[in-house]
Amino acid sequence: MARIIVVTSGKGGVGKTTTSAAIAMGLAKKGHRTAVIDFDVGLRNLDLIMGCERRVVYDFVNVINEEASINQALIRDKRSENLFILPASQTRDKDSLTKEGVGRVLGALSETFDYVVCDSPAGIEKGATLAMYYADDAIIVTNPEVSSVRDSDRMLGILASKSRRAETAAEPIKEYLLLTRYSPERVRLGEMLSVNDVQEILSLHLLGVIPDSKAVLNASNAGTPVILDDKSDAGQAYADVVARYLGEEVPHRFIEFQKRTLFGRLFGG
Repeated sequence: MARIIVVTSGKGGVGKTTTSAAIAMGLAKKGHRTAVIDFDVGLRNLDLIMGCERRVVYDFVNVINEEASINQALIRDKRSENLFILPASQTRDKDSLTKEGVGRVLGALSETFDYVVCDSPAGIEKGATLAMYYADDAIIVTNPEVSSVRDSDRMLGILASKSRRAETAAEPIKEYLLLTRYSPERVRLGEMLSVNDVQEILSLHLLGVIPDSKAVLNASNAGTPVILDDKSDAGQAYADVVARYLGEEVPHRFIEFQKRTLFGRLFGG
């Protein structure tokens, strides 16, 4: 049976789809058969970041409505034979998703995959709550600023009370914190919350810190998960995240402020 991972947040624009793509690719590169599903019906960005937008024929809603099979809708990633993408619909609304339909799709995927990554829309509307409902693990993505952290705290309440595991009194969803767009220099200047500040508010296991990096935007524009850019700080940080999720002991990087040398200031190093 697959482990179902939801990537969620209370606030939009914090990097959930970037994170979903990177973690799914990282798991696949580690040899795990992985599916990643876009739950953001009506908007659909995951296929762009994965670079497969031109290959979409059927989508998640088609499968729920039994207009296509899962095999027809799944898109195999060209860079990894272990990774498959199930895109969202751009022409339907979020009411097209049903609890029974989502459960049926996830159940079928669980039979042949090791991990299913659910890329949730922001907030607490239907797509987001359904993405969370069947989760085994939740990665809460937040930026180090007050409104984003506050909204993430609200999501923790929903995860604890409105999931299938909560309804059945099963073992609670495992919750992880992923801090994105982090700048140690801005933390030092008092313009951004520190890692410790965020952990004090949310009290979550820290899965990783992703530095504020141009590599993320460059990778998104190229249709490539940033984890494949192993020369970039963001790519390395996401690789660390996947390793930690799989149980490896990896020290946290990109948290401390590094004062640049005179050579670095002169030549941009």
